[in-house]
Amino acid sequence: RSSLHKNPFMKVFVASGFFDLATPHFATYYTLNHMGLKQEAVKTNFVTKEYEAGHMMYIHQGCHAQLAEDVFAFIRSTKARRQ
Repeated sequence: RSSLHKNPFMKVFVASGFFDLATPHFATYYTLNHMGLKQEAVKTNFVTKEYEAGHMMYIHQGCHAQLAEDVFAFIRSTKARRQ
């Protein structure tokens, strides 16, 4: 929250696995919705993606490919906004 208030242009990508007992994807939504962000527009700086695999979705072949595609799309979208 502090970082977003200091830099409202910061973007955040969160990847969650549906079958993740260590960091459940619903905890991500709970945390994002309870951050107490003062600026409503800053909430659009978050991109969340869910994957069929668990905690280490990057070792599941199908999820790894989708994760890579989503991360690259996120990076391209942040680059496009700066120019």
